[in-house]
Amino acid sequence: MEISFVRHGRSKHIDNRKMTCDEFNAWVRKYDDGGVFEEESYPLKTVEKVLAAKIMITSDLRRSIDSSKLLQPNKKKIASSLYRETELPVPSKKIKWLKLKPSFWAVILRCLWLTGYSDGCESLNCAKKRANKAAIELVGYAKKHDSIVFIGHGFINQLIAKELRNMGWKGKGKTDSKHWGCTTYTL
Repeated sequence: MEISFVRHGRSKHIDNRKMTCDEFNAWVRKYDDGGVFEEESYPLKTVEKVLAAKIMITSDLRRSIDSSKLLQPNKKKIASSLYRETELPVPSKKIKWLKLKPSFWAVILRCLWLTGYSDGCESLNCAKKRANKAAIELVGYAKKHDSIVFIGHGFINQLIAKELRNMGWKGKGKTDSKHWGCTTYTL
């Protein structure tokens, strides 16, 4: 059995200007809904794993679903909110004057989230529990179909892969974080 993790493609939502925390929250929603760019070509390993897979599992966010369609439009797909990316906390309104580029907001808020700040979003502990449920569900699909592809996101991919390794699956310690990158786990 094998489960291949693929990170979604590059988002079509491009806005790299400095913005307030409220503007960043709106930016995240647009990033989630923006779809992904079609590439001229995709990594060979990713294409091979997608072709070999019997089924594709995705989050219910558009960038994950659109990525699956670009890689293999006719393959059976299942989308679920269980596989959504981990959210970022809402910045304090006390710093509404602060303007940063989206990449800086994302890094700062992710670091805060990893240290326990989860205002307005799922906590790290809850995300780990969700990742465990997702790993169990993916294993079920792998048992039924032998080879599956999961098209997800950076942080949730890492958390689910860690759960798989804890269950005895073999593969890299970290999933590929590049867009369209592929990491395979076997049992």
